[in-house]
Order: sequence, then structure tokens, then C-alpha cells
Amino acid sequence: MPKLTWQRSSYCPEGNSCVHVATAAETIHLIESGDPRGAILTATPAAFDALLAVLKEETPRV
Repeated sequence: MPKLTWQRSSYCPEGNSCVHVATAAETIHLIESGDPRGAILTATPAAFDALLAVLKEETPRV
């Protein structure tokens, strides 16, 4: 796997556990900052777009 440059989610306040995203040539990678050496979720750009669409649709209203 190539060296990845991780970017923290813009929805993540300082000090909280949040999602980090990195991109490679044909893949998108996600990790949870509370366990940065844990599992890395890898998806295609199309699958990542579909995930974001579902998350946006199912965001609970407060």
C-alpha cells in the first residue's frame, strides 16, 4: 500500500474521536482516529460516494 496522507473530517471537533480519510490512485481509505492503527476501510470512489449519499439521507434531525 502506498504511503497515505490522512485528512481529518471537517465535522470533527478537537480532541474527539473522528473519521480520517486518505485517497490513493483508485481507492479511498477511512480510519477512526480513536484507533489509528486499527482497521482501514478501503472503498472505490463510487462506493464512497454511495456511502456519503446514504449517510446524508439518514442523518438524524435534532
